[in-house]
Amino acid sequence: MSTIETSNPYNGNSLKSYKLDSKASIDKKLNLANETFADWKQYEIEERIDLLKSLADELHQNKNNLSKLMTDEMGKPILESKAEIDKCIFLIDFYIKNGDQFLEDDLIDTDANESFISYDPMGCILAVMPWNFPFWQVMRFAVPTLTAGNVALLKHASNVTGCAVAIEKLFRDAGFPEGCFQTLITDHKTIETIMSNDIVKAVSLTGSEKAGRKIAELAGKNLKPSLLELGGNNACIILEDADLDKHIGTMVKARMQNTGQSCIAAKRFIVVEAIYDQFLEKFTTKVKSLKPGNPMEEGTTVSCLAREDLAETLEQQIKKSIDLGAKVFYGNKRDGAFYEPTILTEVTPKMPVFKEETFGPIAAIIKVKNEDEAYKMASDSQFGLGTMVFTKDYDAATDRITEIEDGGFFINEMVKSDPRLPFGGTKISGYGRELSKEGMLAFVNKKTVYINH
Repeated sequence: MSTIETSNPYNGNSLKSYKLDSKASIDKKLNLANETFADWKQYEIEERIDLLKSLADELHQNKNNLSKLMTDEMGKPILESKAEIDKCIFLIDFYIKNGDQFLEDDLIDTDANESFISYDPMGCILAVMPWNFPFWQVMRFAVPTLTAGNVALLKHASNVTGCAVAIEKLFRDAGFPEGCFQTLITDHKTIETIMSNDIVKAVSLTGSEKAGRKIAELAGKNLKPSLLELGGNNACIILEDADLDKHIGTMVKARMQNTGQSCIAAKRFIVVEAIYDQFLEKFTTKVKSLKPGNPMEEGTTVSCLAREDLAETLEQQIKKSIDLGAKVFYGNKRDGAFYEPTILTEVTPKMPVFKEETFGPIAAIIKVKNEDEAYKMASDSQFGLGTMVFTKDYDAATDRITEIEDGGFFINEMVKSDPRLPFGGTKISGYGRELSKEGMLAFVNKKTVYINH
């Protein structure tokens, strides 16, 4: 394969062909990154923050075109694409306001005349990123990483190569030095070679468990730090006292946003039997109100998956679960890359829709007897990104925080990433944290400085 061909998953139309970088081209980009880092790390934090302001302006000015590109390449409803660009601008604004404070030397009182921790950039950081949030995933890595004084190389998912090229242009047009942020148009086979290059100091991956294991192996082999944000199988616990009228919209959005293609989506709905019938009725009514269709139309709220093979995989997971006793309560029709929003009931832990990550608009409903069983069932997972609980008894839910091993615990809200809070998982959902101060310090050398006069 010498080129990457992108296509529109909704209508199958070919979009654009991109020539793969040659070995010489990749080496040139690596060397440029290394040269740029030598200068970039000397920039004052105020200079970097000024460039962030320009980056936010570029996103704002190009919002409509970038949103259309995103929807063309991976099928996200256009209003969600626009919201994704807005979230990127919010992210940048957060680091404009807090970046200098996060990178300040941390003074420590010791026997020395002066001692502190200096947060120094590491160098060139490689990012391997997915297609489901093609701008947000990249920006939440790149903005804090570059602001800390590093430079970045991006290997994006091939089906959103246009987005990858557009992101590099955004940084360039915002005035970032050439080589500060570069896109590699390459395949996964070259990643091993790139990671073994001494210029690359660390790697950040958002992707599947399989990809995470491979990247972790390569990082370990090369003694380089890695940050992994992998798959999820989030539980949504609905307790007997949940306010369904108030929160049912949030519950449906937690599953169906981005047509269900989110690692932090609610995938297992664990419902206490006393409220089960009421929940199922309201949840189904809300799901039925979703508007399927052309993702370019603003009225569309659920559309095709990003590729037809993804819909086929989802179909197989559902079929195997039905063979094991799950019941189709609503939906379950596929047409090419489109998968109808689907509700399965009588789901048990032995079924794929319970124990595997399902990347699409399918809600698995599990009935439990009581609160204790609900929390136990929620914890029955190899994944550990986040859990959400809906209840009026906030204090009782708070007491359960330590029972859930996940990276996030949300009460009366869907699990979501927020620039102000650290984000990441446990178990096979990965390790390390993005966003907030933790995300900015993910790729710095925490250097001990000890001075005696």
